[in-house]
Amino acid sequence: MRVGFGYDVHRLAEGRRLVLGGIVIPYDRGLLGHSDADVLLHAVMDALLGAAGLNDIGTHFPDTDSAYQGISSMILLQKTVELLGNSGFECNNVDCSIVAQQPKIAPYREKIRLNLAQALKLQPEQVNVKATTTEGLGFTGKGEGIAAYVVCTVRKCN
Repeated sequence: MRVGFGYDVHRLAEGRRLVLGGIVIPYDRGLLGHSDADVLLHAVMDALLGAAGLNDIGTHFPDTDSAYQGISSMILLQKTVELLGNSGFECNNVDCSIVAQQPKIAPYREKIRLNLAQALKLQPEQVNVKATTTEGLGFTGKGEGIAAYVVCTVRKCN
């Protein structure tokens, strides 16, 4: 069993869709980035890649490559799961924390959890998604961006 940790943050910007865990969440702004800027999936990918010793998402999906411009992070997550499998690993569980003052994540949490479970080929009970605010402190508390923290375990495939 190996443990991985992932973290990502993106700035909120007008004219973008807000995508978290592959789910479009109605909000007046979205996350700014080269891809769809799904901060949660980026943190999940970094955790998985780290646990398997496969560097980070910037190594595999650089923001300087036009092939990833506007791409769905769900596609990148699928490619990450393939990279893990090709290296002899599979995900065992993920525990995710989304940090956002707004919008409220609770109404979407279960849908995000089920979406992640399906993408990672896990049972829903192997995926946990939490959300918190920073009580108005820092860039997330001021509504300037959203952050995500993820811890995962991976195991060698038989």
